[in-house]
Amino acid sequence: MSSGEMIADRRFDYGRDLELRGDLAGAADLFTQAIELAPEFASAWFALGDIRERQGDKAGAIEAFRRAKATDGADYLGADLRLLRLTGDQLAAMSPHYVTTLYDQYASKFEQSLVGELGYRGPALLFDAVCEATSQRMRFHRAVDLGCGTGLAAQAFQKCVEEFIGIDLSAEMIKRAQATGLYKALETSDAVDGLRQQSDASADLVLAADMMIYIHDLAPLFMEVSRVLKTGGLFAFTAETHNGDGVTLGAGLRFAQSEAHLRGLLGTAGLVVEHIDNASIRTEGEMPVPSLVMVASKA
Repeated sequence: MSSGEMIADRRFDYGRDLELRGDLAGAADLFTQAIELAPEFASAWFALGDIRERQGDKAGAIEAFRRAKATDGADYLGADLRLLRLTGDQLAAMSPHYVTTLYDQYASKFEQSLVGELGYRGPALLFDAVCEATSQRMRFHRAVDLGCGTGLAAQAFQKCVEEFIGIDLSAEMIKRAQATGLYKALETSDAVDGLRQQSDASADLVLAADMMIYIHDLAPLFMEVSRVLKTGGLFAFTAETHNGDGVTLGAGLRFAQSEAHLRGLLGTAGLVVEHIDNASIRTEGEMPVPSLVMVASKA
């Protein structure tokens, strides 16, 4: 995000070069110079906060991230998440602008990075879990694909679903999902708002592959899923998990939900757990990410 000041932007770019070379002190100095020239330069404040955190200057990092947030009201950069991790404050919703920007920028290399480099297998695990959970022939008339991305889940389920409705925050992801030709309709929307546009008991399958990592309070989502599902319909999803209680924000700036917490939310929404697996849906830093694959039915 440009500051609008050519010299400040140039200092920032030089700082990025030094950072990539491992010269954190030099990078921090250049980011500071950029800020002196353009005090409202959100990207420079954010980059300075990141450097300070890596240098062990927690107080300095908090100060810089707070300035980044103040100068970037929509929080496109995700300063709020960095502050939550550093301060331990009560968890709050991620900025939709941050998530949208993240995936709009990521869309062109999404499948190569996620599948090719991180070994992502969420859709395949969901398909296997739904097969395990249902005693009837695997056939669904209408499926809602939440956080549809480029259409990987629809590709996994295409032989057993007559029509897909896709919902995603990122317009760039929606474009790539459209190109698959698998969706009857696609909507650029938050998952809860997108579900609210769907009629009661209008779907017999709802999929959510690797999208709950950006939602700290799943209660509204689960209630909308329950409303949209037909009686006996299935809700199949993946979630990152942890061994503690409730919800945490992990080092990767994604939300992780405990199994007990998810079970409680499903029960409150009138959804009955039919199948659950502890399985990693991808790797990070060459380590498997602890995950849950769950299938619940509408009571």
